Amino acid sequence: MKIGLAGIGKLGTAMMTHWHKSSLPIGIYHPDRSKAEQFAEKFPNGSPLTEDELKQVDIILLALPAGKVISFMESMFPEESSIVFINMATALPTKSIRERFPSCKVYGLKYMGHSRDLMENGNGLFISEEQLPDPIVDLIKPLGEIVKDSEERLVEVNKLATFFAVKTAVEIENDFISKDYPPAYIKRALASLAPEVIRSYSEGTLGHFAQEIVKEIKESTKKAAD
Repeated sequence: MKIGLAGIGKLGTAMMTHWHKSSLPIGIYHPDRSKAEQFAEKFPNGSPLTEDELKQVDIILLALPAGKVISFMESMFPEESSIVFINMATALPTKSIRERFPSCKVYGLKYMGHSRDLMENGNGLFISEEQLPDPIVDLIKPLGEIVKDSEERLVEVNKLATFFAVKTAVEIENDFISKDYPPAYIKRALASLAPEVIRSYSEGTLGHFAQEIVKEIKESTKKAAD
């Protein structure tokens, strides 16, 4: 099947990184032809597509910002199309696209996590509300796994994770500033120390020092609850 990718930002780059490793041929579309060509040069499995060529593919992954998906489809495709569209915009409900294009086949497939993590580590987690056709499932296998859940749940998880991450970052920054630590220390804590500790915690690989801190926090939380 002919696969097209519309959107060569962070998510598009992350997905192409792993499709390249699996030698999956992907057509690349960008309204600026030179940008599509420059992007394709990084991934030999990718080839730039013209507008006419994009309209001939079987599946298009819409890795575009939420505010640009519908306008992109309106400008490029007729009301009826045999193409299968994959909505990957976290903040755009798939039902909104279906309401605008009732005659088109549209599936929602949202990535849970940060695109940089997907690019560097693979093993991503994707959410879809419905059973996807086998060609789409096969397309995602090199990227990670697909879990069936609601798009609303994905938005909630992203908001919660972002809230607590930003809250922690602000608290670290404020505390370091109050202790008059150098800016380089603050940057290192935010860019390296805290993220790697969180990663180790999630993987169960914390060192002894960090494990003792976890123990203290849990004991303190338990006492507060009692």
